[in-house]
Amino acid sequence: MYGFRSPFAGDDDAFDDDGSFEPDHLPRPGAFLDGHDVLVDGAHVDFHRLTRDLFEERGVYDMTFGYNLARLNLDRRHPNAGYRYAEEADDPATLRAEFTPTTPFCPQSRTLTVGSFRAWNGLRERHDYDLVRVRVAEMHHRHGSINEELDRLEAAFLETGTVPGETDSMDPSPTRSDSPF
Repeated sequence: MYGFRSPFAGDDDAFDDDGSFEPDHLPRPGAFLDGHDVLVDGAHVDFHRLTRDLFEERGVYDMTFGYNLARLNLDRRHPNAGYRYAEEADDPATLRAEFTPTTPFCPQSRTLTVGSFRAWNGLRERHDYDLVRVRVAEMHHRHGSINEELDRLEAAFLETGTVPGETDSMDPSPTRSDSPF
């Protein structure tokens, strides 16, 4: 998706280094991560680098800012937005990922979280987790309906072993007209 430039993207001076962990520039872990082992320091950086690669491969882009969604975690202009991760306390083979959008009314939150779910779980051979559970933070005005949809996607994935909406052509679009999701 290189070549698409948004006037909101800014310059590289607005971003933390790719290999840095700057907790003051990340959202605080929310309710979905409570009681679980939140990734920090190198563990956060390593998984987030992989996330950048998976999102690039699958086209998980924030079209407002014109960049790979993983870059939001590095954007100092939005210190309370992006992804935080935690391994489940009773199942370290399951990772929880909580997305905090830049605003409570972010119109892309559903598309971005569904696309994230499909990227992480559709390419699970590239990481050490059997399942990546995804939710949008409770600050979003539609968190209830979005998280219910993500819960249904997760249940279908666990039941079938395949990511709902995936095709052999690896269509990166987060929605398909023939999918109930």
